[in-house]
Order: sequence, then C-alpha cells, then structure tokens
Amino acid sequence: MSEGSFGFGFESTADEVIAGVDLTGRRAVVTGGASGIGLETARVLAGAGAEVTIAVRDPAAGERAADAIADSTGAKVLLAPLDLADLASVGAFVADWSGPLHILVDNAGVMACPLTRTPQGWELQFATNHLGHFALTTGLHPALAAAGNARVVVVSSLGHLRGGIDFDDLHFNVRPYEPFVAYGQSKTANILFAVEADRRWAGDAIRVNAVHPGSIRTALQRHVDDAVLERMRANMSPTYRLKTVEQGAATQVLLAASPLVEGIGGEYFEDCAIAAPHVEGVLGGIASYAKDPAIAGRLWRLSEGLIQF
Repeated sequence: MSEGSFGFGFESTADEVIAGVDLTGRRAVVTGGASGIGLETARVLAGAGAEVTIAVRDPAAGERAADAIADSTGAKVLLAPLDLADLASVGAFVADWSGPLHILVDNAGVMACPLTRTPQGWELQFATNHLGHFALTTGLHPALAAAGNARVVVVSSLGHLRGGIDFDDLHFNVRPYEPFVAYGQSKTANILFAVEADRRWAGDAIRVNAVHPGSIRTALQRHVDDAVLERMRANMSPTYRLKTVEQGAATQVLLAASPLVEGIGGEYFEDCAIAAPHVEGVLGGIASYAKDPAIAGRLWRLSEGLIQF
C-alpha cells in the first residue's frame, strides 16, 4: 500500500514511526495500556525515553504489562488505577497527577457490549469511550498546558461511519439498543471532541487529533465472536485487511511523538495520514458530521454539563 504524506502507511509499525525520536524528559499517559495497541503504544513510548504511566482498570493486568515492557525495553513504566466509567475514579486520577503532561493517549474503550448503564443511567460505550475520556482530558488540561507543546491523541474508529450523535436519545432510552450503533456514536464523539479541544486549546500549545488505528483483533472485540467479525469484514470490502498490533499502534504513536506532525491539530488520521472525506462505497475516510464545528461545540457543552467531579 502506498505511503502517506508523512512517509508511512498501512503496513508501518509503531517502532518504525518513532525511530530516531528521543522522548527523554517527556511524560506520557496511555489509557488502556495493559493490552492490545495501548500496551504497544506504551512500550514504544517508554522505549524512546518517555516516562510512561499506564492507566488501567485491572491492576493485575497492569502489572503484567509493566513487566512485559521492562523485559522488552528495560524501561520502567508507572501504573495508576483508572475506570473511565466511574467519574470518581477519573477525578481521583486527575487529583493525583502532579506536574506537566506532554502526551496523553486516550486509547481505552469498550466495543459492541450488551446494553449496560452506569449509575448515572448513561449507556456504557458513550460513558466510557467519550465521557470518561472527556472528563480525564479536560481535568488534565492544566498539566497539558504546563508542558508546552503537549499532544493529545483520541482513539476513534472506522466505526464512526455508522452514524452521528443522537442528541435526543444519547443513551438509548427510547430507540432500540444496537451495540454497533452505540459504538459508532461514541467513536464519532471521540472525533468531535478532538476537533473542539484543538480549537479551544491550540493557544495553550496543546494539539489534539483523533485516529482510526485500523482493525486489529484484540481484547476490545471480546463481546463480538469471530463469526460476526468475519461477516462484517466480508461486507466491508473484498480487499479488507486486518493489522497487527504493531501496525495498529503506529498512527497513534506518530501523532503522540513524531516531529513530522508538529503543529497539526483537529484532524482525523488513518494509516499514518490525514484521512480524506468519506465517499459512499469507500471503506475509510471521515464522515462530514464528525468534523462539523457546530456539532463539536454542542457536544462539548453537553459533555461539560454531564461531567461533575
């Protein structure tokens, strides 16, 4: 597959995009850093010299990930508890953070789970994928601003093409619950958050971008059996291909650490390049509703109203 404008493409790995980059003295947080592309992202950033904190819901999994990174790179990573569906947990993480934060990778998420609600009555995918990361990132804004030239990477998905934000029924209180529709809404919200956060924070030298990492078989799909995934792939495109974990982490590592994307913000990347507008019948690109500044602003205001530490 051809390389994008930054010299990398579909097959590029996280190690390749960060080659030659020295992150010594920079601090990074990776949510969901205990497995999958989050673990690979944490490994690569730590290997390049960053002080990495992996924010995890499962401490035992976090310990195993930290040991794996140490074995691979010799670097020690820090662990911090974080349950994005629990605002008290998010608030505690923010309160415990001290000093500047140079890189925040909003990577954790849930996908196509059965209908589950938080204590607030929020649908779990929207609550975790969007609202939890919204609360975390806005809460860490002072630390990001203090760092100077900070970067936030918000992991979205091709799934955003399934639809926009239903402001009249965000949490499926009226419409029938469809797991992939709910997932798509949360992933659209991720992109809109990046668009609005970058607009608001670029003046603080914080650049925010969203990313589709590619399709990778990881624990994220634990609620989706293999037969369903195979049918989805067959319906998507005859040339549809999975990525390895190493390839899947490449685009978010590019955005988190590479000097090639310095000064870029408010964009949606796929395959290590800025995504083109989505065209009907083409697998990929960004839907127009996911970059609409009016929708992004409305979602931000709504999210602010919902989040209370």
